[in-house]
Amino acid sequence: MIDVDQQINAVRRTVGGRTLEAGEARVVTISQSYSTDAADLWDACTNIDRIPRWFLPITGDLRVGGHYALDGNASGTILTCEPPREFTATWECGDDVSWIEVSIADEGPNRSRFELQHISHVDDHWEQFGPGAVGMGYDGALVGLAIHLSTGEAVEQSAGQAWMASEDGRRFMKRSGEAWHQANVAAGADPDWARAAADRCVAAYLGEN
Repeated sequence: MIDVDQQINAVRRTVGGRTLEAGEARVVTISQSYSTDAADLWDACTNIDRIPRWFLPITGDLRVGGHYALDGNASGTILTCEPPREFTATWECGDDVSWIEVSIADEGPNRSRFELQHISHVDDHWEQFGPGAVGMGYDGALVGLAIHLSTGEAVEQSAGQAWMASEDGRRFMKRSGEAWHQANVAAGADPDWARAAADRCVAAYLGEN
C-alpha cells in the first residue's frame, strides 16, 4: 500500500505549547510536502466530495460558521477560512473541545506542503497518552492523502483498515508512536513520562490494552 519507512521519514512532527484564555495548551504539529500544486492540495483538504477519498466520510456545511461531522470521529465548527491557504476549526469529541489550524504552502512548481496544528488543553488524556493520541491518527490520515494525491484514486476505508491491521500497518503505527515520542522529548518533556505515555498510546492504537 505504501512504503512505511519512506512515509514516516517524509513527515515533520513537532510538539509545542500555547497559552489560551483557559490556561496552558499543547500544540501537536504535523506536516508533509506533496508533488502537487497548492490549489489541488487545498481542494483535497476542503472539498466535501473529495475529503472522503483519503480521510473519512464527512457531512455538514464547510464554510465559516458551518458545522461539520466526520463519520465515527470528530465534529466541529469552521471558525475561519482564507482560501487557498488556511482554515481553522474546533475539533469536538464527546465533551472534549480542541482546535485545528490547517495551512497549505506553495513550495514551487507542482509542489506544496500540508501542515496541521492540533491545539488541546493539558488534561488527563494528554497526561496518559501524550502527543501520539492525536498525532498517530494524523499520521494515518496522511498515508491516505499521500496515496490519493499520487494516484488520483480514492482510498477505500475498508482497504485502509485492512492495511492498518497488517504487519506493515502495525509496524507503521509503532514507528509513528516512536516518532511522536522523539518529538515529545525534543520539546523538553520528561523522558520517563514521555516513554510511558508513548508505550500506552501505541498499545491503545494496536488494541493491546
